[in-house]
Amino acid sequence: MIEAGERTAVRKRGPHTPILMYGVLLFLAGFAMYLAGVLLVFPRYIFNLRETLDPVAEWLVWYSGVPIVAGIALALIDLLYFMSRKKPDVPVRYEPIEHRVTVALTAYNDEASIAEAVRDFVEHPLVERVIVVSNNSADRTFERAEAAGALTFNEPLPGYGRCVHRCLTEAARFDDAEAIVLCEGDRTFRAYDIGKLLAYAPHADIVNGTRTVEPLRQYETQLSTFMYYGNVFVGKLLEFKHLGRGTITDVGTTYKLCRREALLALLPKLNPGVNLEFNAHFLDTALANDLILLECPITFHPRVGVSKGGNVNNWRGFTVGARMIAGVVFGWRKPV
Repeated sequence: MIEAGERTAVRKRGPHTPILMYGVLLFLAGFAMYLAGVLLVFPRYIFNLRETLDPVAEWLVWYSGVPIVAGIALALIDLLYFMSRKKPDVPVRYEPIEHRVTVALTAYNDEASIAEAVRDFVEHPLVERVIVVSNNSADRTFERAEAAGALTFNEPLPGYGRCVHRCLTEAARFDDAEAIVLCEGDRTFRAYDIGKLLAYAPHADIVNGTRTVEPLRQYETQLSTFMYYGNVFVGKLLEFKHLGRGTITDVGTTYKLCRREALLALLPKLNPGVNLEFNAHFLDTALANDLILLECPITFHPRVGVSKGGNVNNWRGFTVGARMIAGVVFGWRKPV
């Protein structure tokens, strides 16, 4: 077993450049240039614009090789040379965790689902308490959560990030549970997966529930095929940024377990003003601060009621994903 003080000393690393991430982005930019040049064949011949568009298409196809080759070179440099310096050479961590958890549920106009969600977690034998943070809901979410046995709080400032941050802050105030489980009150997740999260907990500071294992994901959910693979793509981009630090396939899931000690150190560095892309911000910030992150397969179910987040439709999912990519590549706004 690695002692906590020793782990901090071994794992501490200096700033690093995410060369693999930039290489992948360069490669994709070059491929997009090439594809655009090829597709110009249609307006060139359909609208008889060869004289105008032939030079453009030729330039795009010819020069697309520059970012493609540069991207491959950067990726190889990071993988073959720098990875041994970035990946911490430490034994697999095993620090047993007390199997009692505080569960914190986010809720926004979830009157139809919140009572059943609270009861599901309250009745789990390893749950010490359930907290519900209503993000200024206009329906009876608050009252139904309280009647079902939850400790209830209202977050008046709008935004998913503010609701999640308030959930984690309130849950971290209780020092009788070593682990905090974050989830949603819309019935997309189930309490029986807590056992899976706890099985991974001795090896990590944060256990992120991933919805990408097909047999565990009901097909008819708000996570469309486009959003499913978009989520995997952003996860891999984050993985490339923090090379050797984790395997990431789901950046949009709310369901996760956090060690209370790690969470207390992380909360001041998070910006609750980051909205629907907050989960990506959370994972990126955790990895940047040398916390150990693992993923655990969880079940995913159709939500009760209407989605209000990034899963409303594919266009909404695309815009949230674009903001996630911007945050991962260019940085997130500072906490205020």
